[in-house]
Amino acid sequence: MLALVPVFSHFMGESFYVTLVSRMMIFALAATGLNLVMGYGAMVSFGHALYIGLGAYVVGVLSFHGINNGWLHLAAALGVGTALATLIGLVCLRAKGVGFIMITLAFAQMFYFLVVSLKQYGGDDGFSISDRSDFGVIDLNNNVVLYYVIFGTLTTVLFVFHRLVHARFGMVLRGCRTNERRLEALGMPVARVKLTAYVLSALVCVLAGVLLANLTRFISPSYMHWVVSGDLIVMAVLGGLGTLVGPVMGAVLWLTMEDLLSSFNVGWSVLDDFVRNHWLGVLGLMALLVALKLKDGIYGIITARYGEKP
Repeated sequence: MLALVPVFSHFMGESFYVTLVSRMMIFALAATGLNLVMGYGAMVSFGHALYIGLGAYVVGVLSFHGINNGWLHLAAALGVGTALATLIGLVCLRAKGVGFIMITLAFAQMFYFLVVSLKQYGGDDGFSISDRSDFGVIDLNNNVVLYYVIFGTLTTVLFVFHRLVHARFGMVLRGCRTNERRLEALGMPVARVKLTAYVLSALVCVLAGVLLANLTRFISPSYMHWVVSGDLIVMAVLGGLGTLVGPVMGAVLWLTMEDLLSSFNVGWSVLDDFVRNHWLGVLGLMALLVALKLKDGIYGIITARYGEKP
């Protein structure tokens, strides 16, 4: 269905849907990255927005200084992301539970205020990018080409994660969710596996940030705000934690509801005005209902109903 969106958009004469679904897939990519540590490793991170913002700012800062080579953007973003995620992971993984959540949140907010202070790069207002990353034969200035680059990245990450979570690495990671102490007693490299999973999940979010910067042609500190991390958690929970496709479904559904509620129109002016003015509150109530009623997420409910394994 996602692969056919540009085709339907062309025949409908509505290019807006290509951009809208591109944004959905970018956040689906980030939610999939978060799901690796939260869904399979039971490490609830409230700071993965940091890596989305990092990827976006690497693209923006290099473009600001006249460097438009996309391969250099990608290499720099992944390199900086790997170094930063490794250092943060070494600190965060010393804590568990609420401590882990708060430390990841603290790091994300620290970098958020750091980029706000960078007045030469727009400060709190952010700044625009004149051109998208130049990958040579891959012309990202064409929205359809960019769409399929995002689509290809998402499907590749899903395939890699599928192989990863069913390999020995994934078995150890999932075992940490159940009984970490027993795995350590068996001599499993628990700390190394958790750190690797954290870095991999961060790099997927860095990729999402690189793609987001190219989609919007705009860089903002808001990409690093804790609210974005909260959205990623909701997307993963809504679709189904610990499932491969769940975060993708959750991201698409969550952003669809966000778009529908912010432009709500059923012909009843009082209701329309109320929902459009308070759509965040309505969305919050929906998130609360999901947390209370859909503990296995939408994809988890579907697979349970049809007797399939997530």
